[in-house]
Amino acid sequence: MPTAPALTRYADLPALSGLMTGDEKHRSAAESTREVLWVLYDRVLDVSPETADDPDRDRFLLSKGHGPVPYYAVLAAKGFIDLATLRRWAAFDSPLGHHPDRTLIPGVEISSGSLGHGLGLGVGTALGLRAQGRPRPRVVVLMGDGELDEGSNHEAIAAAGRMGLDNLTAVVVDNSSATHGWPGGIDARFSAEDWQTRSAPGRDRSALYDALTRPHRGRPLAVVARVRPKG
Repeated sequence: MPTAPALTRYADLPALSGLMTGDEKHRSAAESTREVLWVLYDRVLDVSPETADDPDRDRFLLSKGHGPVPYYAVLAAKGFIDLATLRRWAAFDSPLGHHPDRTLIPGVEISSGSLGHGLGLGVGTALGLRAQGRPRPRVVVLMGDGELDEGSNHEAIAAAGRMGLDNLTAVVVDNSSATHGWPGGIDARFSAEDWQTRSAPGRDRSALYDALTRPHRGRPLAVVARVRPKG
């Protein structure tokens, strides 16, 4: 009997996401992260199921933790989660909840869902790696533009810039969901605190890869991934 083909490609992500239903209210906002997640795990981050506990691995922190369907789909495509577990998402006793849990899912660095915590945790992680004398691992935080309404992020932005945390990258998915916005745009909020800032279309994988990988020595990096809201 022939075996089913492995679902490991970018083109397989809709099928993997389709195994998880019941979170339709977050579906549109969550899907805006799909290309960023794929580029990070496919081409940027140095982490795999085999190195998920390696102290020199790259760290990915999903601050935008509500609506994690695309995140779980990418983790499944990359071998962190098996298909049987994916099919049981949000069921009783399933490790895959509506918010990721770092104690239950291999490769997940933080438990998230409440907006505004990820970047501060990213700053702490980057500082911890510096204190341990580990200059190579990269810390990447994925957040939404709406999270910039939360004051904790502005403290983290200021601290990271002043301390020159060049091992820290913030990817902000801008789908125009922020309540307050920022004068001059999101880029200006980060550049005012001495971050290197770049923008890329949030559905353009080549542009995202370029923005995430060009050098930015001596400063943290902020990449604004612009996604046109649906509807």
